[in-house]
Amino acid sequence: MILAGDIGGTKTNLALYEWASERVEPLRLESFHSGDYTSLEDILVEFLTPPQPPRPVESRETTEGGKGDQADARPSERVKLAAACFGIAGPVIDNRCQTTNLPWIVDGRAIAKKFEIPRVQLLNDLEATAYGILWLRPDELEVLNAGSPPKKRQALALIAAGTGLGESILFWDGKSYRPMPSEGGHTDFAPNNDQEIELLRYLRSQYLHVSYERILSGPGLHAIYEFLRDTKKNEPTWLAEKIKIGNPAAEIAQAGLQGQAEIAKQALDLFASIYGAEAGNLALKALSLDGVYVGGGIAPKLITKLKDGIFMKAFMNKGRYKKLMSQMPVKVIMNPQTALLGAASVAEALSHAPAP
Repeated sequence: MILAGDIGGTKTNLALYEWASERVEPLRLESFHSGDYTSLEDILVEFLTPPQPPRPVESRETTEGGKGDQADARPSERVKLAAACFGIAGPVIDNRCQTTNLPWIVDGRAIAKKFEIPRVQLLNDLEATAYGILWLRPDELEVLNAGSPPKKRQALALIAAGTGLGESILFWDGKSYRPMPSEGGHTDFAPNNDQEIELLRYLRSQYLHVSYERILSGPGLHAIYEFLRDTKKNEPTWLAEKIKIGNPAAEIAQAGLQGQAEIAKQALDLFASIYGAEAGNLALKALSLDGVYVGGGIAPKLITKLKDGIFMKAFMNKGRYKKLMSQMPVKVIMNPQTALLGAASVAEALSHAPAP
């Protein structure tokens, strides 16, 4: 039995697998609201501790001093794990991570000791997702650009906007793809036109450093909306009220996708354009001729927006390299458990590794 986890700033998914040589579905999968817990260990205790069976109704024998049926009252044994792997939103150094969007420190060695797991591996969440895309089926992807990849294997790139922005590169070592962790989402935002220059100036009034994550994330979509609101003064009162009491990014996305508010449509257009531009930046840096994957929680929800041409126009807008960019396949990951799938595949490999 192996344990896989996908630990994000918003939610933590944990799953148990009996993984063989091929992809399998989890035996048990649970999701937890990360902010409700003080550490990953607290979630693991809840997930791994079997529920206490109901106490048996006392029989006449029991009340009169007999033994009764007390065997059922014993707690079940905690499941024995051969290995565990967790994808975590944050930099992983020496199997330890201080999470970016949570006040947690996650230590693989400490988890292994506390829960008696022989091997525990921490990965950056995008590194876990990168492993996961190698197991995806064609029906779990939406194609934005078919491209024309070369016959000889080349690199892949992965970009994913959600609570934050993650990036990863997969290089071909001659036998398989090898994911590389990255914190590329925290690189400097580079505007491409006058409106984006104004957006940068607007955000610089709030932050000393404006990264791509400040824009390409759930909070980033809200920031784009606020920029348009404060500069164009065209916010409908009804939408302002919904944003105030609901999830801002979700309300903006819904209003924009349904054409209910011009400001929301403009926010989505700007978001998609900057997302496409940064995906193209990553593709150039990786020379990902085998393709670019767009992951994270936002892309599937905005798939109609990503397919309307704005994303790909910005992706290909690289001057003399436009033709090269057009040859790169671009696909959106629709399976929300891709990082979990990748972590499970790594945990399975760990379970067969020689003893440390």
